[in-house]
Amino acid sequence: MLGCVIHGQGDLRVDELPVPQPGPGQALVAVRYGGVCGSDLHYWRHGGVGDFRLREPMVLGHEVVGTVVGYGGGASGPAVGAAVAVHPATPCGVCPECADGRRNVCRDTRYLGSAARFPHVQGGFAARMVVPAAQLRPLPAGLELRRAALAEPLSVALHAVRRAGEVAGRHVLVTGAGPIGCLVVAAAKAAGAARVTVTDLLPRALEFAAAAGADTLVRADDPDDAGWPAEVDVAVEASGVAAGLDTCLRLVRRGGVVVQLGMLPPGQTPFAGNLLVSREIDLRGAFRFDTEFDDALGLLASEPTLDALISEVVPVREAESAFALAADRSRSCNVLLDFGQPA
Repeated sequence: MLGCVIHGQGDLRVDELPVPQPGPGQALVAVRYGGVCGSDLHYWRHGGVGDFRLREPMVLGHEVVGTVVGYGGGASGPAVGAAVAVHPATPCGVCPECADGRRNVCRDTRYLGSAARFPHVQGGFAARMVVPAAQLRPLPAGLELRRAALAEPLSVALHAVRRAGEVAGRHVLVTGAGPIGCLVVAAAKAAGAARVTVTDLLPRALEFAAAAGADTLVRADDPDDAGWPAEVDVAVEASGVAAGLDTCLRLVRRGGVVVQLGMLPPGQTPFAGNLLVSREIDLRGAFRFDTEFDDALGLLASEPTLDALISEVVPVREAESAFALAADRSRSCNVLLDFGQPA
């Protein structure tokens, strides 16, 4: 079977891999689509994500959907042949964070396609993958596999909006209109936001934000853009750059909430900390997700317009061109790898 394997910085290969067999408690899934995430791009371009460096070849991918092929001993779940999405996280269940109901920040989690541990956790960019059966989610009625591939990044967006607290009836700012930022727009609108303003440097990215439901689009490099709000109630920083965080802190109202969702560059990041004090701004982090995965599937089933955020579907044999396209935000939003017809 074919798999998309990162061997080192700039060394992405489509390799022939052995077909895995499910062990006790596991399921075998025929992968149909896999979304190319920002972390996948970091492994490809830089050989790591933040402090997590590649130490061995690793199958990439954690945004995967497909169909059930079979189960190992003692495992059960959706029927063989059923269309499923794969929750990518396996929290330990025993650490203080898990006990506190915050499994998304589990200190000993396993996450598909991650070099955070060694041996690395192999990902889902392969024609067949084995995962704990408990991580399978059947697709709601009316949701087809292609759109379901957005479930993982949409879960990240839903978690960020929930970290912000109540957004119904409020004005939300999103800095960064990449794949996650656009899905934050959709999540905020689904939560009842009265207005969502999005900033970005790229016109094409702002077009995708509009497709996701943004009310106002602002060129981040144009201080005279008429769309700049005087202030907002909530700001979600999704660009992963210090300038985006600065914009959020300066535009959120006194007593407002800023959620840092984008991963900032390694090392120290200067920011307007005095504003946190003088305006009593709440600055909160948002990392991955937990139960939001199930909510994401429900939202995708009810919002076919989110298909517009899938800009390209590329056969796995052309993985490197798919990664190059995903890295070019002037042309793309969510790029999917196609692993062929489901079993």
